[in-house]
Amino acid sequence: MSIVVGYVPTPAGEAAVGAAITEAALRGEDLLVVNSAREGSLVETTVATDEDLSRVLTQAEDAGVRAEVVRGTHRDDFTDEILDLADKHDASLIVIGLRRRSTVGKFIMGSVSQRILLQAEHPVLAVKPAR
Repeated sequence: MSIVVGYVPTPAGEAAVGAAITEAALRGEDLLVVNSAREGSLVETTVATDEDLSRVLTQAEDAGVRAEVVRGTHRDDFTDEILDLADKHDASLIVIGLRRRSTVGKFIMGSVSQRILLQAEHPVLAVKPAR
């Protein structure tokens, strides 16, 4: 079993990966760090750099957690990729980061986090960054 975390280089993403490392250490499980770019996008702010991912792997290693990074691409949103990997690896937990959004922002843009919470067949831990 493993823990799957969706990681983007934002405060919410950092909170998610921190919580996922803590949970993996407590449970004695491996960690799967998922970062994905939108297909055909020329500018993608959710793509982690090699330095970002190296730092995350070092954090996990320092906590005694074996971690692996999965980089991929997605068409519409990253929800299906997270859920498919959770199923494939029989995840004991999916960890996601949340950010504050206005009501209108939620209505117009939708929410990957919301879709994961509603569609996941595995337990989900949703975390927010510290203020």
